Amino acid sequence: MTEMRYRAVKGTHTRTPPFGKGGLGGIPTPSPTQLPPPCPPLEKGGREPELEASGISHRYGAKEVLADISFRIHAGEKVVLLGCNGSGKSTLLKILNGLIAPTVGRYRYQKDEITPSRLKAPDLHRRFRSEVALLFQNPDAMLFNPTVFDEIAFGPRQMGCANLDERVRHWADQVGVTAHLERPPFSLSGGEKQKVCLAALLALEPKVLLLDEPTAALDPRSTGWLVDFLSSLPITTLTTTHNLSLAPELGSRALVLGENHCLIHDGPVQALLSDMALLTAANLVHTHHHRHGNIEHRHTHVHDWQ
Repeated sequence: MTEMRYRAVKGTHTRTPPFGKGGLGGIPTPSPTQLPPPCPPLEKGGREPELEASGISHRYGAKEVLADISFRIHAGEKVVLLGCNGSGKSTLLKILNGLIAPTVGRYRYQKDEITPSRLKAPDLHRRFRSEVALLFQNPDAMLFNPTVFDEIAFGPRQMGCANLDERVRHWADQVGVTAHLERPPFSLSGGEKQKVCLAALLALEPKVLLLDEPTAALDPRSTGWLVDFLSSLPITTLTTTHNLSLAPELGSRALVLGENHCLIHDGPVQALLSDMALLTAANLVHTHHHRHGNIEHRHTHVHDWQ
């Protein structure tokens, strides 16, 4: 759906069901008091994956940013993508959202190969753009409508969704921006902008949510809210971060990109956090000297800043 925020799709669109309230279809309203446990990774060889990357490599000119990346993500999984700055996390999300094509390799969504050229097919374009959504790290890259209401309504309006006003007000309420519906998005704080962008994506009720450093503009209270909110959504999520303290809260499975732009870990988050050699290789920990009186020694620290 990210592409739709820059280019309105013309022609007839199939209607999507309104958000679920116990009926069929749609994303159920998250319950703040009863959050479901995160979905564990599924065993390889299980049911068909929702997202599948096969041997993906990507270059910007002579610069390699991804090298031979392969993984599968099944429906309902909560996965966190870790790596230091420059490891290729944002580029991988853009490939998974169909905004760019990998230089080498294939990416499939529900068995359909996805590239910008293949997304020119109207049926695949409408389905993919309504089912796979990308939240950019910088919310200003996604905001262009005159009011918050119009921002949230943009995607559903382009896709011909039913109950537009109800959808907008529901998701504005869920993320806490109802009071700002008539305000221009540029007048909001960074955290408020990020919430508006999230509501705009969720108003389409996607099946997959890709999030690029979603807590970067949030204060601690808002970060806690977002973690709980994302865990309550019964959809597939892939969230990038280099903040190890947040990783177990964002997913039970971790994908780690190394400084060589290769995938160096795919497995449980907790196993990753206990592997100091792997964390060091991924540049997710650092060491420096401490002095206590006349005693000087070195400590290893995780990267907890955003």
